[in-house]
Amino acid sequence: MRRLANFYLEREHYLLGSSFIFLLVLAWEIVPHVFTLPRGLSLFFTTPTQVASAFVELIAKNQIQHNFYVSSVEFLLGLGLAIIVGLPLGLITGRWRVIDDMVDPFVTALNATPRLIFLPLFMIWFGIAMWSKVMIVFIGALFPLLINTYEGVKNVDRVLVNVVRSFGAREWQIMKIVVLPNSVPYIVVGLRLAIGRAILGVVVGEFFGASEGLGFMIASAATNYKVDVVFVGVAIFMGLSLILTLSVKRIETHLNRWRSEEVKTF
Repeated sequence: MRRLANFYLEREHYLLGSSFIFLLVLAWEIVPHVFTLPRGLSLFFTTPTQVASAFVELIAKNQIQHNFYVSSVEFLLGLGLAIIVGLPLGLITGRWRVIDDMVDPFVTALNATPRLIFLPLFMIWFGIAMWSKVMIVFIGALFPLLINTYEGVKNVDRVLVNVVRSFGAREWQIMKIVVLPNSVPYIVVGLRLAIGRAILGVVVGEFFGASEGLGFMIASAATNYKVDVVFVGVAIFMGLSLILTLSVKRIETHLNRWRSEEVKTF
């Protein structure tokens, strides 16, 4: 009994969340059988069993696999480029005021600009193939990661930096021992926001300028009033977002342990 209680306490967050999702899905399934929906509304309504049936059918036709592959490549490339550019740029602008003064007007202006307006420009430059979506994902995910990394560097304890410098540490050692470990919480928050913006970029890009991908599948199904197929795409995006968010939380836990070890080593 005690072992069962410990098992529950260790996984309480996940069990409560999963139970609530299950209850919502169950209620969604039951409502059409308990209440008679107006005929017009019933045409635009579906149930979890119908969504599951549509999912199996799409799997059999190889539509899910192909579209998921296309969207995944666009997502990973765009997010990867955002990490490669945003993380170092956030660290550099946070540490060097001259570079910060040079880059800040562009970051402020571009961050305040809706990402969607860049899509026509990217379609002109890259066409409706994969790279126009990769770029809209990149520009959507870049700024949350860049700005949060910058804020993390700016909020590092200056006294601690001066103490490390007084022991003869060079700039790259200060970055490794103090700046980067203390910026980890900000970077993780930026990464979580970047993932959400990246998924949004995939969906928006495929809605308006694509011939394949999950976003295109959803838009095409909505045009043809295939509500069950629309929910299949929505469920896949929701599941992907959940998995990635939980993965980032695990990464945060490991990085916090590394951060503590770095502090102890110092």
